[in-house]
Amino acid sequence: MTNWGNIRLLLAALTMVAAVPTVDVYADEQTLQIGWLSQPVKRTLPLSYLDQPPEDEGIAGARLGIADNNTTGHFTGQSFGLVERVVAEDGDVVTAFRDLAARGISLVVADFAAAELLSIATLPEAAPATIFDTAAPDDRLRGEDCRGNLLHLLPSRAMLADALVQYLVAKRWSNLLLVVGRGDGDQEFAADFRHAAQKFQAHIVMEKPWTFVPGARRTDTGHFAIQAEVARFTQGVSYDVLAVADEEDEFGDYLSYRTFDPRPVAGTQGLVPSAWARPHEQWGATQLQDRFLHQAKRWMTDRDYAAWMAVRAIGEAATRSKSSDPATISAYLRGDRFELAAYKGARLSFRSWDGQLRQPILLADARSLVSVSPQPGFLHQFSELDTLGIDKPETKCRMG
Repeated sequence: MTNWGNIRLLLAALTMVAAVPTVDVYADEQTLQIGWLSQPVKRTLPLSYLDQPPEDEGIAGARLGIADNNTTGHFTGQSFGLVERVVAEDGDVVTAFRDLAARGISLVVADFAAAELLSIATLPEAAPATIFDTAAPDDRLRGEDCRGNLLHLLPSRAMLADALVQYLVAKRWSNLLLVVGRGDGDQEFAADFRHAAQKFQAHIVMEKPWTFVPGARRTDTGHFAIQAEVARFTQGVSYDVLAVADEEDEFGDYLSYRTFDPRPVAGTQGLVPSAWARPHEQWGATQLQDRFLHQAKRWMTDRDYAAWMAVRAIGEAATRSKSSDPATISAYLRGDRFELAAYKGARLSFRSWDGQLRQPILLADARSLVSVSPQPGFLHQFSELDTLGIDKPETKCRMG
């Protein structure tokens, strides 16, 4: 009798426990899938073996962004995943994008050059999508070839040129010798540099193309030939700074310490304007540097940073809009309320006229963060960040 009584009491207790509603902290969790698209490209041999291109450039930043989003999502009931598509070098990027679209993924981070980026942005399947450009700095993507479904995380070449010239003018180093490489990117950066010089009242005293091809730069006497050539190249010109446009890293690193007169070098080498830089530690940037270094076992590059910002922008919009609906997130990203904190001492947002993320530009060499543009004194009626790059009154973008 005693045993049956105990059993009845136990059954009653279990019934009461079962009747109490349980709280599942993951019950309302929504998983938002973000697409990743990239394709390996052939690169020229770096001038120095010190900086070999990482195989996971870009995607490593996106993966860190997912981890950071999920840290916040743990408290907001949201989760984020990255659906990765790395297209073979001879593969079809259009097919890869259509595969993501067929899975219902409409927020896609794309690590492509301009041509490949436009090939997917113009697809019918891309009309409802938002594509985040993290690798193409081409001005035309923000101008005559802009698309309403593209958002640009990497600074344009025009932004980089403006940032550098602002600093040179602020230092009163306004007489510039411009040396230009043979690549298309070099030509565009040189054009942007000319425009920036005119806009901020600097003076390009001479522009010269670089045509010298060293025969054997790694031989015992190779450095003597380069030293003599750079001295001849810069002799007889009165200037304050040697500005260089050499995106392919073919000759720019030869210039420092070899000019006929002692002059600083700035541009794609020397003092470099960039989205991110190894020596950047201000505004909590050391936290991001440490997290990335721990995860990827290397330093963060501009493309890593752009991919991280793309994923974090999606996460921030999802959190602020309290939604995992891609259409709602896309609308919030383009709205006046969106702001992204990205370790640069400013709140970043997208320009309504061309989809470019407005952001400060770091000016650094290999070991030191020298300055951050926009420089003090360069004013704008809406945002000083809009002194960098193509402003609304001069845009050629007509995406509607």
